[in-house]
Amino acid sequence: MQIIDRRLIGQIDWTLIAVTLMLAAIGLATIYSATYTQGFYIYNKHISWLIIGGLFFLIALILDYNMLNRYGYVIYGFSIFMLVYVLVLGHEIAGTYRWISLGFIRFQPSEFAKLALIVALAKHFSTKNITSKGLTIKDLIKPAILLIVPFLLVAKEPDLGTALVFALIFASMILVIKVNTKTLIYSILAFSPIFPLAWMSLKTYQKARLLSFLSPSSNTLGQGYHLLQSKIAIGSGGFLGKGYTNGTQGTLRFLPEHHTDFIFPIFAEEWGFLGSFILIMLFIMLILRGLNAAGLSKDRFGFLVALGISIMFFWHAIINLAMVCGLMPVVGMPLPFLSYGGSFLIASLIGIGILVNIGMRRFIF
Repeated sequence: MQIIDRRLIGQIDWTLIAVTLMLAAIGLATIYSATYTQGFYIYNKHISWLIIGGLFFLIALILDYNMLNRYGYVIYGFSIFMLVYVLVLGHEIAGTYRWISLGFIRFQPSEFAKLALIVALAKHFSTKNITSKGLTIKDLIKPAILLIVPFLLVAKEPDLGTALVFALIFASMILVIKVNTKTLIYSILAFSPIFPLAWMSLKTYQKARLLSFLSPSSNTLGQGYHLLQSKIAIGSGGFLGKGYTNGTQGTLRFLPEHHTDFIFPIFAEEWGFLGSFILIMLFIMLILRGLNAAGLSKDRFGFLVALGISIMFFWHAIINLAMVCGLMPVVGMPLPFLSYGGSFLIASLIGIGILVNIGMRRFIF
């Protein structure tokens, strides 16, 4: 039984797959280095997530991506249901409701909702006849609703970082599609009053994070501690680094969350500027191959889905790296394929599978 058409195998983007494998291998090795002094539970669990994610990658690769177009709103609706469920009956950890527990496994619906939003936006815009003047206010009403619903639900969990990614994916996609200049100005003016309201709705610890970013040296033992230790780790790596498993900030547990959102400082301390440069180049290659899949797509829907997934990886990498370097506030943002976390890892591998799928079907009509 032939699982995939032989004609498609020759069109697979092996470069994208190779870059993904390299990033996943670097992530696995760095998680081991960051956690081996605490035992092997986290490392072994990450391996299991990689295996599960690999299976989902194959499914996303094999199935015709046009099924996403056919069931786009159903997928989106199911993701909204899961986000509502997690607020009502979700598993609480540290005062946040982000996980659904099935007993033997926990997962975050918000990570998969990013893909669902991309698919829904792509389905909507692929059927719109957009004039040379660009999108108008009227054109943005329905897609804005598609954004606002998951944005508010995720912000309520609360998960400010993920909610921010939803907004950035939406904004980036409509800018590429082309939005009318007047519409853009009106939209900015319309949303500007939201910022004071958003500030008032933030939790105390979220406000403290933002304030510590403005003055990190004022509270180095409190909210500024993460950032201080992160900078120490990155700076102490020098040009070539201290060597694999020879870092101190993670091993001695000076840096909190060193295997999740702050995994890059661990890598930078061990591999230095040179290793960090190579890692960033891999992320650039990943995003460029994703955009290449968008450019090769045979239809508008495929183009928009590939564009949205590439944008998702771009913003995750940019925000995480800027966050750990002190260039923006700490918002809780995993680094693709490196940070520990099963839900985002699986969602990312599904995203890669879809990108390869779109690129390899460019000649199949």
